[in-house]
Amino acid sequence: MIPFSPPHIDQKIIDEVTKVLKSGWITTGPRTKLFEKKLTKYCGNKNTLCLNSATAGLEIMLRWFGVKEGDEVILPAYTYSATANVVEHCGATIVFVDVNSNDFNVSVSNIEKAITSKTKVIMPVDFGGYTCDYDDINALVLKHKNKFIAQSNEQNTLGRILVLSDSAHSFGAIYKGKKAGSLTDVSVFSFHAVKNLTTAEGGAVALNLPDPFDNEAVYKALCIKTLHGQDKDALAKTQKGNWRYDIVEAGYKCNMTDIMAAIGLVELNRYDDITTKAREHIYKQYDAALTKYEWAQLPEYKSADKVSCYHLYSLRIKGITEMQRDLIIKEIFDCDVSVNVHFIPVPMMSFYRSKGYDIKNYPVTFDNYSREISLPVYVDLTDDLVRLVIDAVVASVQKVIG
Repeated sequence: MIPFSPPHIDQKIIDEVTKVLKSGWITTGPRTKLFEKKLTKYCGNKNTLCLNSATAGLEIMLRWFGVKEGDEVILPAYTYSATANVVEHCGATIVFVDVNSNDFNVSVSNIEKAITSKTKVIMPVDFGGYTCDYDDINALVLKHKNKFIAQSNEQNTLGRILVLSDSAHSFGAIYKGKKAGSLTDVSVFSFHAVKNLTTAEGGAVALNLPDPFDNEAVYKALCIKTLHGQDKDALAKTQKGNWRYDIVEAGYKCNMTDIMAAIGLVELNRYDDITTKAREHIYKQYDAALTKYEWAQLPEYKSADKVSCYHLYSLRIKGITEMQRDLIIKEIFDCDVSVNVHFIPVPMMSFYRSKGYDIKNYPVTFDNYSREISLPVYVDLTDDLVRLVIDAVVASVQKVIG
């Protein structure tokens, strides 16, 4: 069976993790802090906080901004449940909007229609490694600044809707010459096992807040918030006579460990030269083979303004139903090839249906989802294996739709 997206764990990673295990320091420490600094340099943002997941990062930023019951947060209907769940945890109202038909990303015009005086945050989602149209989204929150009603110190300081990017898929993606992480107010990356850059689990908050925010001060406040509200981390407490600490707020526990950061440091060091190039090579092979078939709608991953980080190869089959798509997937699996679907839209999930959300209100989202099949993309996928994937896809589609 050809797997869908296994992590690339080689001897370099094993050696670095072993060093951490032997060092006697395995929780948040020097490697995590180094990883944060290197991520900041790579992305070109102002400060970076590493955490145990992207989900934690999204929720922490909503809570930092004071999002609460009575507030509204706009996000695409086409995303993973985590993007919506964190809003639900804060007690705010989720306002789903539809997406573009070409690239799966949120429609800026639909965002604008959804903005009200209750809107506190817009959460764009970079689908499959391809960034949203951030210049347009950033302009939108300035255009509607007069609608914004601030209800916290942070909201008063910003004076407008916060743009909080769910960049779980887009580490390394480029928009108008700048890397994801530096494209808007705050971006949150995922380093989960299936992501291009992994730390097994993990994520990072890329702070890029405008003046008069002090991003370093925000970073330090978030360090406290994400470690129980404790004013010293474990590393600081190991200094001679520095054992005493205080709890200054009822915080959370979502710090990254040095074991995770050790994996991330190796991954980051080879990200552009090895990981991204390997994934791009696989994309190009899929394109070259599938473009000859009229039924194949290939994913958009490059334009004059954007370059994907090649996270998902989201093939769509023209003119099929959801049921036919599912039959095609079964046939592909019967060829010993693993594929996936990204994503079942959140309004289709039973919890969100029970709250009154209806996928019929997001027709482009449903159309994209109903015809989408994500093909395997990972560093160790050889040209011969790519050929087997292509053969399985072509044979399966032709068997189902003729």
